[in-house]
Amino acid sequence: MATRPADRRQQVARLREITQVSARHGFGYVFERRRRRRTAPEHESAAAMGRHLRELLDELGPTFVKFGQLLSTRPDLVPDEVAAELRLLQDSVSPFPFTDVQAVVQTELRADIETLFASFSAEPVAAASIGQVHIAELQSGRKVAVKVQRPSAQRRVESDLALLYQVARLARRRVKRLQFMDTVGVVDEFARSIRRELDYRIEARNAEVFRRNFADEPRVVIPRVYWTYSSARVLTMEWLEGPKLGELDLPATLMEERRRLALLMADAWLEMIFRHGVFHGDPHPANLFVLPDGRLGLVDFGQIGSLSEGDMRRLTRLLLDTVNENVDALPRRLYDLGVRFNKAQEEEFRIELREIFYRYHGASLGEIDPLQVVREAFGLIYRMQLRLPARFALLDKTLATLGSVGTELYPDFNVFEVAEPYAAELVARRYSPRALLDRGREQVEDYTGLLMELPYQVHDTLEQLRDGEVEVQFRHKGLDALTAQADVVANRLVLAIVMAGTVIGSSLIGGSAEGGWHIFGIHFLALIGFILAAGLGIVLVISIVRSGRL
Repeated sequence: MATRPADRRQQVARLREITQVSARHGFGYVFERRRRRRTAPEHESAAAMGRHLRELLDELGPTFVKFGQLLSTRPDLVPDEVAAELRLLQDSVSPFPFTDVQAVVQTELRADIETLFASFSAEPVAAASIGQVHIAELQSGRKVAVKVQRPSAQRRVESDLALLYQVARLARRRVKRLQFMDTVGVVDEFARSIRRELDYRIEARNAEVFRRNFADEPRVVIPRVYWTYSSARVLTMEWLEGPKLGELDLPATLMEERRRLALLMADAWLEMIFRHGVFHGDPHPANLFVLPDGRLGLVDFGQIGSLSEGDMRRLTRLLLDTVNENVDALPRRLYDLGVRFNKAQEEEFRIELREIFYRYHGASLGEIDPLQVVREAFGLIYRMQLRLPARFALLDKTLATLGSVGTELYPDFNVFEVAEPYAAELVARRYSPRALLDRGREQVEDYTGLLMELPYQVHDTLEQLRDGEVEVQFRHKGLDALTAQADVVANRLVLAIVMAGTVIGSSLIGGSAEGGWHIFGIHFLALIGFILAAGLGIVLVISIVRSGRL
């Protein structure tokens, strides 16, 4: 669809604003036209750069704030100090008018607020870039939280994404530090993420998954979704009473209670990661509620990660090889997880992994914190600038946030207190008769499939050979030098044959020709032939002498 002139003018104005704000925060070199001026300040530390980048994104507005939050989950792309600064970005903006809330609800749910709800607070309890949350009461008397999307959210997001793509292309082309990174690919990942957030039905389905997974866990509460009052731009969920974890008065809270909450939070996420294979991607204190009866409530399911059974098996192998001191197998285990490295990096990778291994030398399985093992392995991957699949980058960010929130809540926080049963379960699950039988069945099915496909593959290959569609290329090391020498020999041989032929032909002409010009008693044609043969002979002798091989 063509861009309207008004939209085009707005984009140009917005791009000019981005340029000015970037220059004010020290990133103006990205937009410099002169190549010699496109260099970042070398003296600036990573922490200072992260702070300036955070301030820049914060000033540019909600979409850029969310982009910074995505970058904070990708320490394989940005240094740890920069990622730490970007985690401080808060997705909070001024609320939009209640009249707009009424209009969105009426459009989406096909009825006005007064008909749908017994009461609906005009003031939101939370406001973010995409939507804001209001407390309401259903006609049945149930208290609910209603998230309503901003009327201009989708248009603003699409406009800012178009500008982000422009900036990404400029940065990739003009900033040497970013040439290793697929900046447009990062924006692609962000675009997919934020477009999913624009559809509240996806978040509602995620919440239903977590509610089913924690149905038998009395200590954790996942709010219920009210589908009748929900749509793509309106989400109605059960209201959780109680303060957010970040609102607790920690000095006034007993240390024993703080310890209980920290361990309960860790237990909930270990349950997600090691048993469910689906985990909440943002364990921020604003997303955790402490209910009056001591239970932990979780909200905001827009960002989740998932691990397949194969991922879990590979993570288990990584843990077991660490415990069994099998360091040489660790690069292969990480390769199976999707980490890519070349042969030159493999030995360095193995040496660095040995350094991590020495910290666990002699420890029993029960003394190994699986979260710490995974985090240290990921940290090494980032330091070596190796690429990690996005699902594991989100897992690492989740573990980092979990550790930081737990430590702030309870300074002596040690996830080992709740991690031991999960580590033991990993081993038991991997080597249980049922697990071995399942893996054996999977392998039999895989090999059976290969055998079934083999006749068709052979047939296709023969068809390609018959039709001349298969090309075989042969390359032998050192063959080029041998071919060059053969060319030299062949050229000399041809030169010698031509010279001999010229001498013989000239002799025949000189002996049989009676008429025509003669010079020194020799027919002029024969004389020309002898001179040409002599010249060829001289060239041949010189080339042989220069080669050093007489």
